[in-house]
Amino acid sequence: MAATRKMQPDLIGRLIKHWPDELSGQCAFEVGLSGGLDSVALLSLLCRIREQRPQLRLSAVHVHHGLSPNADAWAEHCRRLCGALQVPLRVERVALQLAGGDSLEAVAREARYAVYRESAAEVVALAHHLDDQAETVLLQLLRGGGVRALAAMPALRPLADGKLLWRPLLGLTRLQLEQYVRRQGLSWVEDESNQDTRYRRNLLRRDILPRIAQGIPDYRQHLARAAALQADAAAILQEVALVDLQACRVAAGLDFLAVAALSAPRQRQLLLAWLQELGWAAPEPGALQEFLRQAQQAAAASCPQLALPSGHVLRFADTLQAWPKVQLDQASEVLPDCRGGPALVLPRWGGELSWEWREHGLPDDLLAAGLRLGLRQGGEKLSARTGRREVKDLLREAGLPPLLRQRWPLLYGADGQLLALPGIAVAFAHSAGPGWWPQWTPARSGRSR
Repeated sequence: MAATRKMQPDLIGRLIKHWPDELSGQCAFEVGLSGGLDSVALLSLLCRIREQRPQLRLSAVHVHHGLSPNADAWAEHCRRLCGALQVPLRVERVALQLAGGDSLEAVAREARYAVYRESAAEVVALAHHLDDQAETVLLQLLRGGGVRALAAMPALRPLADGKLLWRPLLGLTRLQLEQYVRRQGLSWVEDESNQDTRYRRNLLRRDILPRIAQGIPDYRQHLARAAALQADAAAILQEVALVDLQACRVAAGLDFLAVAALSAPRQRQLLLAWLQELGWAAPEPGALQEFLRQAQQAAAASCPQLALPSGHVLRFADTLQAWPKVQLDQASEVLPDCRGGPALVLPRWGGELSWEWREHGLPDDLLAAGLRLGLRQGGEKLSARTGRREVKDLLREAGLPPLLRQRWPLLYGADGQLLALPGIAVAFAHSAGPGWWPQWTPARSGRSR
């Protein structure tokens, strides 16, 4: 009993002592509860703190992945524990869908964090500890990660919609948590997949780190300190990249001449910061480096591109531009009549269509008969003042990069006649008097100056 009294104030006191200032005004906390040792310890410790801070509102969430035959039993264990501790619990079932090349660990992790982002609490608390942090540093090093990856897990970071993600146990070892839980008389579940050394983290945890601990008992603290130093370096890189980003920003994207004037490392960091701002995933380092090389050596008429899951980054003339991916599952679409009203947003086409009344434009009766958008098939021509103009020439003369020329919508009438290239030109044969001009505004990634 004396040992229990000694241990409890120690861990609880450490948590209270290192309570982040950012959480001082937060009252609603939700614990990510797997039912394992770590999360059971965290929930118990926060319940003990709740006794000292009655304003603290606690709840828990258990993510049911359905991967283990014991998954239902784990959820039931969490229900019993939360019932005993008087903590509301929500159990969220998720369905994991793996695409080619996906890691089961990564997909399951993203499913959990999607659940956390939906939390009604102000703070989501996770039970990662010092051993987890050391393992993460080594895993990122083995993957060839840069300073951001080697910074590993921050104790506090934004989650979503003003929520915070908090990891209060990063200064404690798994052994300390196990001693606490045992002295509290609490039970936990064991995930059998943790024995599978085909997963790199388990290989480190079971086979490699115990050997390191024999010769370097304080390796956890050393790796955590290294992570903190990498976090400082990453913060400095981010500050420099944001200054460069602001200096290079133009309405179309980035001024490539200004980008090219920077050193190669700063160019890469600048583009990574830009992509992060867009919400796009970072490319492989080799792919990013090759794109920058091509962008610098490309002839004026060429347009090197970097294809990413979210879209394309390209150099066109003297700018770097980012255009989101468009998924057109059909090459034609009938349009509702939106003349005189708000712009018609067409996500599948990657933009929005609006109308302006001009001195020369398309007449009402022609448009009222019906309209549709179509993609270029090749060889299209539009009526001009003298003869007919090739659509591809009009698009090029409008200063559009090749990517947009390929997906720029063409406006057709009910009889199949090409009436306009929205935002560029209308058929001269149908615009002798006052009428409507269609305007096309492609959705752009990034912010203008």
